[in-house]
Parts: sequence; structure tokens; C-alpha cells
Amino acid sequence: TMKIRVPQAASLLLEKLMLLVHIRPLPAGSGGEAPPPTPGYYDTSCFKRGDLLEVPRTLFIHFGIYLGENRVAHLMPDILPSITSDRQQIQQVVTNKRLILGVIARTASVRVDTVEDFAYGGSIQVNHMDRLFEDQVLASEEAAHRAEKLVGAKAYSLLWNNCEHFVTFCRYGTPVSFQTDKFCETVKMIIRDQRSVLASVLVGLASIVCLGVAPSTTLPTIFIPFFLWMAG
Repeated sequence: TMKIRVPQAASLLLEKLMLLVHIRPLPAGSGGEAPPPTPGYYDTSCFKRGDLLEVPRTLFIHFGIYLGENRVAHLMPDILPSITSDRQQIQQVVTNKRLILGVIARTASVRVDTVEDFAYGGSIQVNHMDRLFEDQVLASEEAAHRAEKLVGAKAYSLLWNNCEHFVTFCRYGTPVSFQTDKFCETVKMIIRDQRSVLASVLVGLASIVCLGVAPSTTLPTIFIPFFLWMAG
């Protein structure tokens, strides 16, 4: 049972932490949602249809596909598509409440927003991931067509089906998320380190049992890592 519950708990923890990728910071003293930049805030003359756009958020990166004419297709967690079919209401800028409820319900939508609404004041990088895929980059029109074809309600997972999976499928033909992979590897390293400390503690305790009471200089060496592991 423990072998089943631990991965499930770890997955839940990862999804809660990765939620920070989408939450938008509010101005100090503000009780509502922060207003997006005014139209024309970004110079879109350097963007081409099918470009992959990246915007750094709190801890991670948000992704979208540029469709031309100041429009970006991107995958956003959102609760509204699962409770209403009112397109006008759904198309309004996604608030943090809608976003969080969408993550909990695992529902989202591929939506088309202005560059201003997509970036929300963040800096934009263009096609920064192309170097990782080399010859896999699809034609610009194909990438844009894939994004447009996927517009609408979708199942969602912060770890396994997020905005990065969406754009890599559209532009490279393969849905992957490098930031998810990196985050999972970091967590695995932490778990392995804790297991190593626990193993050393058990070996030390076994030595005490087999060889007698350890010298006073040995006890702190054995138990300090144990307490640090427990505190972590």
C-alpha cells in the first residue's frame, strides 16, 4: 500500500507546487485581479505566425503559439468550460480563482488571447526551444494550424498535460515538458538523498547494537543526520 500511496502523494505535491507557474501577482493593496497591459504594450512586428512564445512566471514558464494579428493560442487551466457553454463569459481573461479551480478539477481550455493578455506584463522570448529540437521544427503554418485546431475545452494536468506539452506538440510534433522533467528529477534527487541519510543512520544503529555502545564522538555523527532528515 505504501508503494502506491507515496507516488500519488508526490504527484499531488508536485502539482500544487507547479501551480505557481500560472498565478499572476496582484498589485500591493489590490483586492481584485491585476489589470493586463494596454493594447500595443508589446511590439508584435517581430513575431511570425507559428512562433513559440515563452513568458517567465513566478517559478516556471508559460507558453503559447502566435497566430498572427496580435493573437496567441495557449493552454490555460479554467473551471468555466466545464460548467458553462457561454463563450463570451469563457473568453474573459482567466482570473486566479478560475485558474485554481480548473487545476483542482483538471479542466482547461486552449484559448486565443491578445499578446497583452497572454504575457500579462512579462518579457517574451521567441522560439527559444528550437535549439533543443533541431530538425523537428514544423513549418510555421503547420504549427499555427495545429494550435487553432485544438482550441476549446481540454483535460488538464500541471505535470502531464500543461501549456508546454501543448506548444511542443504544435511546433515540434511531440508533446513534452522539459520544466516538468527537470522538476521531477530534482524531487527524485531529494528523495534519494534522504534515503541515503536514513540508510547511514540504520547502519550506525546496527553498529551500536553489534559492537556495543559507540564512543561519545560517534553518537553525534550518527544522530545529527537523522534529526536533519526528520526535520526535512
